[in-house]
Formats: sequence, C-alpha cells, structure tokens
Amino acid sequence: MHADSTAPRPRASSFTSAAFLLVAFLTGIAGALQTPTLSLFLSEEVHARPAMVGFFFTGSAVIGILVSQFLAGHSDRRGDRKSLIVVCCLLGVLACLLFAWNRNYFVLLFAGVFLSSFGSTANPQMFALAREHAEQTGREAVMFSSILRAQVSLAWVVGPPLAYALALGFGFTAMYLNAAAAFVVCALVVRLFLPSMRKAPLAAGAVAEAPRRNRRDALLLFIACTMMWGTNSLYIINMPLYIIHELHLPEKLAGVMMGTAAGLEIPTMLIAGYYARRFGKRFLLRVALASGLLFYTGMLTARHTALLLALQVLNAVYIGILAGIGMLYFQDLMPGQAGAATTLYTNTTRVGWIIAGSLAGVVAEIWNYHTVFWIALVMIAVTAWCLWAIREVQGAVSASR
Repeated sequence: MHADSTAPRPRASSFTSAAFLLVAFLTGIAGALQTPTLSLFLSEEVHARPAMVGFFFTGSAVIGILVSQFLAGHSDRRGDRKSLIVVCCLLGVLACLLFAWNRNYFVLLFAGVFLSSFGSTANPQMFALAREHAEQTGREAVMFSSILRAQVSLAWVVGPPLAYALALGFGFTAMYLNAAAAFVVCALVVRLFLPSMRKAPLAAGAVAEAPRRNRRDALLLFIACTMMWGTNSLYIINMPLYIIHELHLPEKLAGVMMGTAAGLEIPTMLIAGYYARRFGKRFLLRVALASGLLFYTGMLTARHTALLLALQVLNAVYIGILAGIGMLYFQDLMPGQAGAATTLYTNTTRVGWIIAGSLAGVVAEIWNYHTVFWIALVMIAVTAWCLWAIREVQGAVSASR
C-alpha cells in the first residue's frame, strides 16, 4: 500500500516540470513578440526621433528595475510566487492591449511601460520558483535551469520572425494582441499546474546573506553581466535600423538574424549547463566574452546577408552562456535568496537597457548606426576587466556540483 501511494509522485513531478517548460516558453514568446520590433514600432507608428527611441528604452528599464526589485523582496520574504506570477501575466495583458491601440509616446512610456514591467517580472519569478521546486524535489538545479533557459531561447527562435511577419503583414495591433494572448495562456497554466510554495514571514534578520567575499564578487558579476547585456541591448535597438537604413537590406532579415541566434542559443545553453560542473561558471563566462568580442568586431565589418547570418553563431555562444550561467552564478552567491538573486540578474538586463537606450539613439543621431558597435566593444573591455577580477568562490563552485 505504501508503494502504491508513492508511485504517482515521479509522474506528478514530471508533469510539473513540463508545466514549467511551457511557462518558460510562453513568457519568452510574450517578450519575443514585443522587444525585437519596439524600435521600429516607436519609429514608424509613434514617429519618435532616434534619441526619443533610446530614451524610451532607458525609461522602460528604470521603471522595470523599481517594479521588479519591489516584487523580488516581497516574494522572498512572504509572497506566494505562483499568485504573483499570475498577477504579473494579467498586467502584461493590459500592457499589450495599451500598445495595440495607443500611439501617444508619453502614455506608452509611463502607463504602458509600468504595466509591461509587471509582465516581464513573471519570467524571473518563474525561474525563482523553479529553483525552489528543484531543490525541494532533489532535481539537479543547474541542468533544470539550463533547460528552462533553452525554452526561452526556443521562444526567441519563433518570436522575432513571427513578430516581424505580424507587424509588417497585419500591423502592430495584431502583433500586440498575439502577445496578449500568450500572457493569457501563461496565466492559466501557472494558475492550474504550477506548485504553490507559500512561506511564513521571516524576521528582518532571518534572510540569509552572502559572505562578504561573495558580495564583492557579486558586484563584479553584476557589472560584467550588465555590460554584456548592454551590448546585446545596443544590438537589438540598433541592428534593425542599421540593416534597413545603412546596409539597405530587407527588413525581414533583422527578424531572421535574431531567430537564428536564438535557435543556436539552445544547444549552447544545454552544453554550458553540462560543462558547468567541470569547468566552472567563471570560465564559461570568459568563453562567452571572447565570442562577444569576435561577434561585435564582425558586425563592424560585415556587409552581406550570408556573413551577418554566420556571425550569429558567435552571438549565440555569447548570449547563450550568459543567459544560462549568469543567473545560476548569482543564485550561488546569494543562498536562500532565490528571488532576489534571480531579479538582481534580471536587472543586469534592465541596467543594460538603460545604458544602451541612453547611448544608442544619441550616438546614431550624432554619428551613425555603425558607430554604435564601437561602443559595444568598449563595453566588452569593461566586462573583461570585471570577469578577470572575480575570484573562484568555493561556495559557487560546489553549488554547481
């Protein structure tokens, strides 16, 4: 009788894992339908100047950081992540509806971005919940997180080409309505199938803190990841307009390039997750850095479609390792604070957007879109200094084994 009562558990655990994979894909699709075309949307539909396009990304990142940090602290102390993810998805729906039918720059910047910030927070909260679920069920956390990150990349294989096809073929309204539908389905899956892990309120001093040495390395890691995501943000903001206005190549090529890189990121993430225990996370991030250096050097010289697509191999290694390993490194350095660590990592993306948004539009308006890639190489140099200053922390290494 005891055996009968325990038999369904592995099946239930597998079903829950499948639900996590679906949620990772849906949150990825929701973002992949909106982000790649945002600069084009602001330029053509809202008629914003290049500097205003860059400022929009900066404002979006600032609001996103404030919202996500508030939610991260709340969820780590006493929040039920499952309910929080559902609420974030529903607010993401409202944001998509606003972008679908409103074309006022300032309404979109303040009301639209505020709602979008909740929607985008669903993703890091899902990863924090997945980490807690993996630890509770004894699943290997590094590989499980890598597989979830691969699902997000899979969404980015489908999302950018689909976003451009919808926007150019049916209009931006249709594109944003599809993103809203992804959020609706995601909210339903979370509500019905993800585990609920309520936690008792903790005393103010009860939250685990990283050792002082880990905090120093976490700061260096924050700067390094911020610079790496900043270069990627420069690329996302700048590349579609660079392709169209300076290289005079087809508009759809931008979506194909993003989708190609995302597809190649999937095996990169899985391979990085597998080799993390052998080589360590710091070494893998240095490999990513080398790929990024070669990629942005190539973007400065490439002029033809075939070469631009071939460069996406380097882009995939660069972003695939960063996306798969960076978050786990933060979690290792901040034990007991899965939500705060995951959100801190996610906020490196947002700070990267702030830097990129501030630079991309201004540089493009004063000089040209090509010059933006030189800025990316300067940020790569800052990243190199930080990654070589990080010491191999024993707690982080053992956690990956």
